[in-house]
Amino acid sequence: MSEATSEKHVFQAEIQQLLDLVVHSLYTDREIFLRELISNASDSMEKLRHLEGTEKDIHDAGLPLQVEVVADKEAGTLTIQDHGIGMTREELVENLGTIAHSGTKAFLTAMKESGGSPENMIGQFGVGFYAAFMVADEVKVYSRSWRKDAEGLVWTSDGKSGYEIEPADGVARGVKIVLKLKEDQKEYAEEHRVKHLVETYSNFVGFPVMIDGKRVNEVEALWLKNKSEISDEEYKAFYQFQAKAFDEPQYRLHFSADAPLEINALVFVPSENPERMGFGKADPGVALYCKKVLIDPEPKGLLPDWMRFLKGVIDSADLPLNISRETMQDSALVRKIGTVISKRVLKMFEKEAAGDPDKWRAFYKKFDRYFKEGVATDFANKEALAKLLRFESSMTEAGEVTSFPEYLTRAKDGQEKIYYIVGSSREQIEASPYLEAFKSRGLEVIYFTDAVDEYVADSLAEFDGKKLQSITQSGVELEDTELEGEPLSEEETASLCEFLKTEFGDKVTKVEAGKRLVDSPVVALVPEDGMTPQMRAMMKAMDENFQDEVKVDLEINPRHELVKRLASAKDDNPDLAKLVAGQLLDNALMAAGLLEDARDTVKRMNQLMEKALG
Repeated sequence: MSEATSEKHVFQAEIQQLLDLVVHSLYTDREIFLRELISNASDSMEKLRHLEGTEKDIHDAGLPLQVEVVADKEAGTLTIQDHGIGMTREELVENLGTIAHSGTKAFLTAMKESGGSPENMIGQFGVGFYAAFMVADEVKVYSRSWRKDAEGLVWTSDGKSGYEIEPADGVARGVKIVLKLKEDQKEYAEEHRVKHLVETYSNFVGFPVMIDGKRVNEVEALWLKNKSEISDEEYKAFYQFQAKAFDEPQYRLHFSADAPLEINALVFVPSENPERMGFGKADPGVALYCKKVLIDPEPKGLLPDWMRFLKGVIDSADLPLNISRETMQDSALVRKIGTVISKRVLKMFEKEAAGDPDKWRAFYKKFDRYFKEGVATDFANKEALAKLLRFESSMTEAGEVTSFPEYLTRAKDGQEKIYYIVGSSREQIEASPYLEAFKSRGLEVIYFTDAVDEYVADSLAEFDGKKLQSITQSGVELEDTELEGEPLSEEETASLCEFLKTEFGDKVTKVEAGKRLVDSPVVALVPEDGMTPQMRAMMKAMDENFQDEVKVDLEINPRHELVKRLASAKDDNPDLAKLVAGQLLDNALMAAGLLEDARDTVKRMNQLMEKALG
């Protein structure tokens, strides 16, 4: 058949089936059709740019390398034109007449093997052009190859029965695609709508995208440039554009990798935290690109959820351009990209925290909840995240913070545990009796004063092989140390403990002498399997009907004068001894944050004052 004739082709059954699949199943966001077509145009012009280095005889050599988009509201059409390498008649048949070339059967076979779920196969075969049929009743592709003797052609199809190729006059080198829009898709003939799509999905394409003679994609793809070529001002401008932000970035990570994946990333850390200001949970802020073409502006599942405060761009040439948002979370490739980025971000944070501790402390104060959330939810990065946590301790001045690695440098030889206490404030913690034994032995105790810290400690469980141990729980073993004062004898101590256990009944699980107390007479400890005050408060906040009887282990200080006198009074003045014992227990519960009803406490205190005054 001569080149000057028209040809009609009927789609093969399997191709028709695949086309129907692409239009109705593979893409759920119809608006990405323009992204696909602009991406194809960019690829075509990139190929021409390479050809210009080796070929001298290129048709229409002076044509500008740009994508021209024309929305015609009256005609109900949208036109996308490039001046790339174009196509011959044979290439039109090969590229547009056979989806994915020889991969068509493989695609269908793979789809059947996946249980008829095309979403799992998307991205393995190039079918992006056919997204045009999601919005168009008819697609015309005008094309002329870069070769001097090439003819002008037009490929026409309704995406249903087949396609026709015929000669066309006045066709410039490259490809011009004219979409005759469906009735319910006429919004894509509106110039403002098309401009928005270009700005959203194709803003960083390497060639100018023109609408009505004006370039739309003004911002350069900084992530593909060498770091040495970019100024701080350019970074700041890019961050503010990409993140739609007004603040300046606190930190940035700009890197390229070839193995195990080809990745170019430019990730920013904001200086302000909107969630802290009450704006609600943020959406993921690092957009995913493939060769400068947007795949998803807010990809869920790419990075761990706690990293949602990050802003920027991740671009991977290994990523299938036509992967759908629905299948991203199931993609092993996407997970691998996320793993690489996550580890790079954490290394960056660790380096910044070590390099400028004051800057890190100010940043951490605003963003600490994200890192704590990460410890509780991101198992793969839990240890790295734990290094970044900051907190006050019994060895820091008020307002100063330390870290787990720094804590361990001060730990005593043979110390196998990291000690911590949870409280509402530093002042409240230091007024409690729990620190006495640890301070007397020179053991550092971490102060957790945030409402979520106990949950974080439980989730972390250990750091660098050392178990995290709450000092308000029973079962903490401490070495003997020299203390002032003569204690009760073993017999007197045992007798007093028996008296108190009888008096308190089920309110305490046990009463015993301990090594914790120096200046206080008694302390209430949460049993190892018991619920802490903070956990109890959280349960009550979630369920107003929550009921759980408070039970504690009571530890007495046999050296304390009040305890010694109580040991005598239990025999000499049992009524007074019972009042004092009850008050000591309530005092201990109050210090532990476990006294829920103080009415009996007040009544008993009045009785004690009456007796004191005779």
